[in-house]
Amino acid sequence: MPLRDPINHLLITGGIYHDFDATADALAVALEPMGISTRITSDVESAFRGLEDGDCQLLTVSALRFTMTQNEKYAPMRDQWAFELSAQARESLATYVKEGGSLLGLHTASICFDGWDEWPKILGAGWVWGQSSHPPAGNVRVERIGDDDVLVGGSPPFEVFDEVYRGLELFTQSTPLLQAKAATDSEFHPVMWTHRYGSGRVVYDALGHGPASVMEPTHLAILKRAVQWLIEPAAIKKRESAVHA
Repeated sequence: MPLRDPINHLLITGGIYHDFDATADALAVALEPMGISTRITSDVESAFRGLEDGDCQLLTVSALRFTMTQNEKYAPMRDQWAFELSAQARESLATYVKEGGSLLGLHTASICFDGWDEWPKILGAGWVWGQSSHPPAGNVRVERIGDDDVLVGGSPPFEVFDEVYRGLELFTQSTPLLQAKAATDSEFHPVMWTHRYGSGRVVYDALGHGPASVMEPTHLAILKRAVQWLIEPAAIKKRESAVHA
C-alpha cells in the first residue's frame, strides 16, 4: 500500500553496452504506484556524497562504471566512461548501507567500482576479471531456489531475455533466491540473493540487462517484493514520524 509521504529513491545509472536510461525509466515507473519517488542520475560521485544528507530511503545501482583498465577494447570509451570513486564517496556509500540504508543492485552493479575492495562486500557479490563471464544475451530460464523466502516463494519459473552471469565472487552470508540457465548452459547459476551489510539490507539481482528483462511480469513482481522488503525499515520510520508529528 503506498505511503502518504513517498519513499525517496535514488537510482544510479549510466555506462556502456546497455540501454541504462530505458531500464531506469521503466523501473521508476513500475515502482511509482508503491509510493516510491525516483530520482535518476548518472553523476555517481555527487549522488553518493549526497547520501550524507539522509534523504534517501532506497538506493539502486543499475550502471556500468569501472576503471576500464582490463582490456584495450575499452580504450575508445575511457575518456567518457572510465570511473573510480573518491574516498569521500566510498565512505558515504559504505556508511549509508552500514547504518541501515537499503541497496538494490542490478545486473552490472557487480562490475562497478572495481578499484574499491569493499564494494563486493557491500553488494554481496563481485565480478572477478579472468574468472567471471556470461554468454551472449538470449532467452534464459529462471527458477526460484527453495520455497520459503518471502521475496520469491510461490513464484513460477519464467523466461527472460538476459545475460546469465557466472563465476562471480559470492559471499557465504548471502541468501540465494533465484537461479538461471542460458541455452548453452549445462547447469543453473545463482542470479539473485539478499545480503546484509551492517544494519543495511541489500538485494543483488544479476538479471536486468535491459527494460525487457525488468518488465517481464514475474521478474517485475519479484523485484517489487524485493523493494518492499528493502524499504520496510524506512516505511516504518515514516509511519512513526507521521504519528508523532
